[in-house]
Amino acid sequence: MWPNTSTAPFLLTGFPGLEAAHHWISIPFFAVYISVLLGNGTLLCLIKDDHSLHEPMYYFLAMLAGTDLMVTLTTMPTVMGVLWMNHREINHGACFLQAYFIHSLSIVESGVLLAMAYDRFIAIHNPLRYTSILTNIRVVMLGMGAFMRGFMSIIPVILRLFSFPYCHSHVLSHAFCLHQEVMKLACADITFNRLYPVILVCLTIFLDSLIILFSYILILKTVMGIASGEKRTKALNTCISHIGCVLIFYVTVIGLSFIHRFGKNVPPVVHIIMSYTKQIQYGILRLLSKDRFGS
Repeated sequence: MWPNTSTAPFLLTGFPGLEAAHHWISIPFFAVYISVLLGNGTLLCLIKDDHSLHEPMYYFLAMLAGTDLMVTLTTMPTVMGVLWMNHREINHGACFLQAYFIHSLSIVESGVLLAMAYDRFIAIHNPLRYTSILTNIRVVMLGMGAFMRGFMSIIPVILRLFSFPYCHSHVLSHAFCLHQEVMKLACADITFNRLYPVILVCLTIFLDSLIILFSYILILKTVMGIASGEKRTKALNTCISHIGCVLIFYVTVIGLSFIHRFGKNVPPVVHIIMSYTKQIQYGILRLLSKDRFGS
């Protein structure tokens, strides 16, 4: 049993070697965060107030917007605190809670993107039965399933973080907490915390991406069977924004997973850039999702 030699807070890190430029670096981050907050907030208000938008595709879009908002509100305080005021300390409970929301919401977003792919598949493959298949109750069930899966599946590894003693360096390499970083600071057996996330990612994010890929193969097959060229183009146009969201999300998440798992010889700057790219992607996802109103 390892002794709990330190209960000192963890220390967050911005951009090593560029501390003098943190105020300048904060400008694009702040702009992205404000864009996400205003854009997604406006999107949610529009969907709520406009009854013509009370359809499955817009309900799923509202879920995606809500997820983006939660991720932004989870990471923004610590990132801006480090960049603006060099406030690096974060206590263990707050750090673990932040990691919980970051990882949970990633799985939730993957589930919502999967539900949106299902929505597009039904709309194109079986348009006459679209409203009878995707009823409000089924949309709610799909949404609740995505949120429950995300928030429940990550609990085991986060709970174990609370029981670990931390006697190594307390310095984290980002301005927010990630499970894979915190667990490496523990003076305990972290085998479960190493294996469980790998299995979880395979059964959620990786599996979701394969199902989405398969659904788009079926969608493409259906579209190619449409006689009218104009209708084919219109059908594909309704999928473009979703495809953009899917590519940005899964390329970033899967790339980060591989770098953290196998990139021991990768320069630290690559880890940092990829992790902050994960935060910036939410602004891009919001812009791509907004285009769906024109679909």
